[in-house]
Amino acid sequence: MPKVDHSFVYCRTENARVPLKEIANHLKKSPQRLKYNTSILEKEKIIHAPYCMFDYSYFGLILFHVYFKGGYVGEKDKTKIINELLSNQYITTIYELTGEFDLAVDFLAPNPSKFNKELKKMIGLLPTLNDYKIALNVVSYVYPRNYLTKNQKLHGLYVERLVGGDKEREKFTETELAVIKSLLKNPVIRYSHLAQKTSLNVKTVKSTIKSLTKRNVIKGFKYNLNKEKLGIAAARLFLKLHNVSSEREQQLMEFMSNTLEIVQLNKTVGDWDIEFDLEAVDKNGIRSILIQLRQEFKDLIERFNLIELNNCHKKSYLPEYIFPEDTTV
Repeated sequence: MPKVDHSFVYCRTENARVPLKEIANHLKKSPQRLKYNTSILEKEKIIHAPYCMFDYSYFGLILFHVYFKGGYVGEKDKTKIINELLSNQYITTIYELTGEFDLAVDFLAPNPSKFNKELKKMIGLLPTLNDYKIALNVVSYVYPRNYLTKNQKLHGLYVERLVGGDKEREKFTETELAVIKSLLKNPVIRYSHLAQKTSLNVKTVKSTIKSLTKRNVIKGFKYNLNKEKLGIAAARLFLKLHNVSSEREQQLMEFMSNTLEIVQLNKTVGDWDIEFDLEAVDKNGIRSILIQLRQEFKDLIERFNLIELNNCHKKSYLPEYIFPEDTTV
């Protein structure tokens, strides 16, 4: 595999729709060279499976994290289970894990009752997944992968994005739903192709995306990163807190946002109060952050659990079932 420019990977993954000319200006490189670099990254599957960050709360949806353990023994069983999960329209994210749990699966449902019905239905199809834990996601903070580049100027290009929380449900027009559905299927589709898919003109497509972004329905466009090929260690840390004051909680949140290796933080209701995802160039980086966290916030942390994140089989922020059958594809 050729040498990878981590600064370019950073820019490419943090905004999957940004023109290469814009990245070239930031990196002082030619667009032609970056186009070639992109083709290599995609060919080697270092960057793959782009996704649009929709704020699902504007659609009246609730996010549930489900952690399964002991669901499979061999690769054949695992493949069968993952394929079944991929076909479920309520499931938006699937991770393989190493540790107490084997799989992390996200469900997006309109209410707890519907989630429970779909979970039971799925377990009926996959009875080995009958050992699990559930966490209700309250809100997520998605941070840029600033650990990827030492170029401080690039760090200013991207900011944290808040997804979920207590928001009023929005009503979307047919035009908006058509654009949203197409972006869900292909987040990096060209404007001209998107116009053809939705039977709209390019100007309408652009103005619709601009409007959805301004209203914070669309929070951005990103690529999945093949961390194994880049030698990046990834883990999810679970925290149960106690003796929490507003001041100490704010200090904890500032620690999270200022730690380059923390790429996402979820506030949850369940066995844990906070989940956050760590990525570092080696496992020692994750270990040092854990040590620092335990030292600085030992008065807040009642208990914790660390689980290694492995393959990501699906990453999405909206389920397909929400679209009416007559919505343009």
